[in-house]
Amino acid sequence: MKFATLKGFKDILPDEVGNWQKLESAARNLFKSFGFLEIKLPILEMTELFSRSIGQETDIVSKEMYSLKDSKGRSLSLRPEATASVVRAYIEHRLFEKSPVPKLFSIGPMFRHERPQKGRFRQFHQINAELFGDQGPKSDADIIILAMSLFESLGLKDLMLNLNSLGCPECRPQFREELKNFLTLRKDSLCSDCVRRSETNPLRVFDCKMEGCKEIVVEAPPIIEYLCDECRNHFELLKGYLQRYGIPFVLNQRLVRGLDYYTRTTFELQTDRLGTQNAVAGGGRYDGLVSLLGGPDHPAIGFAVGMERVIALMEGQEEFEYEKPDLFIAAIGETAEKASFNWAMDLRKSGLWVEMDYSSRGLKSQMKKAGRLGARKVLIVGEDELTSGKGILRDMATRKQEEVQIEDIVNNLGQRT
Repeated sequence: MKFATLKGFKDILPDEVGNWQKLESAARNLFKSFGFLEIKLPILEMTELFSRSIGQETDIVSKEMYSLKDSKGRSLSLRPEATASVVRAYIEHRLFEKSPVPKLFSIGPMFRHERPQKGRFRQFHQINAELFGDQGPKSDADIIILAMSLFESLGLKDLMLNLNSLGCPECRPQFREELKNFLTLRKDSLCSDCVRRSETNPLRVFDCKMEGCKEIVVEAPPIIEYLCDECRNHFELLKGYLQRYGIPFVLNQRLVRGLDYYTRTTFELQTDRLGTQNAVAGGGRYDGLVSLLGGPDHPAIGFAVGMERVIALMEGQEEFEYEKPDLFIAAIGETAEKASFNWAMDLRKSGLWVEMDYSSRGLKSQMKKAGRLGARKVLIVGEDELTSGKGILRDMATRKQEEVQIEDIVNNLGQRT
């Protein structure tokens, strides 16, 4: 039997990992300067956590989650997104007692059983940032600028911020009814999924990728016209913060995002370089989610970055410069091999990347291996060098050689590599 990766899953090979490391490092460095702390979460949670937070009628919950029954009959699911898990941890560990405005970020895999296509996998990876405890537009602007700054730090500047407001529990119901009436009159032109959505959750119709449905919602009433005074004022203040900081944006009145817990501000960063999968980051405010999941009535806002899509954008940039070994030890003879093994261990503990040959091959073969690995320098040691107490240190770029004292090898080589 020939084994291969499952459909929709992907190996990230060593020659691809460099860009992943670059992205993660950029995120960690930037988030630190914005005051965000990393949290690591389990990938398996109670199914009800997602059905209650994301929404039972969303495609994610009704069609796309990987779920199973454990030995006690409980329904468990691989996480399809991170925010619900972060909120669960926020409540369970009472993180709100440690900071008045906790800021958290996470990096890791998510799972959705959807049709694999370019930029979309069944196991995919996200960078998530969540800010709790403030309901004002300044924190909205803060988190949007954080998301955009991440892309700027990677040299990705051709992204457009799409912005909308979804209102609040006070004003959204009226819009929902108006939209439901609008869709009812056009049911014959909707796809089967949107016919169902028009009854259970009409805002989800805005997410449909079918061309016929997309054409219909262009004529749908805009939610902006139904905002209450408080939501309208919040949105105007947010736009003011972004404009004063010089952040251009597009007012996208069809932007709703795919999860039920969003309120007020919602946003996406979009590109025209990835075809139909044009969103590389998105998020918004979810002021009622913490209380919905049993916690205090704390507001929150966050975003998620699709790492696979960012990597696809990075691949068009200048090739990432991968690190290479600092030193390769070429040992000739049994005595030199035994000594060089200890040297390699000590040098690695000192912080150098050291490689060696695991078999007893000749010098020519070992030098070829050092070249294939891209080692910057090679230490050559044989019986003669052991007797004299001096090894030969070869610079692989300049081909120059010098002698180095074998005694106190860690300090001697540390000064030369």
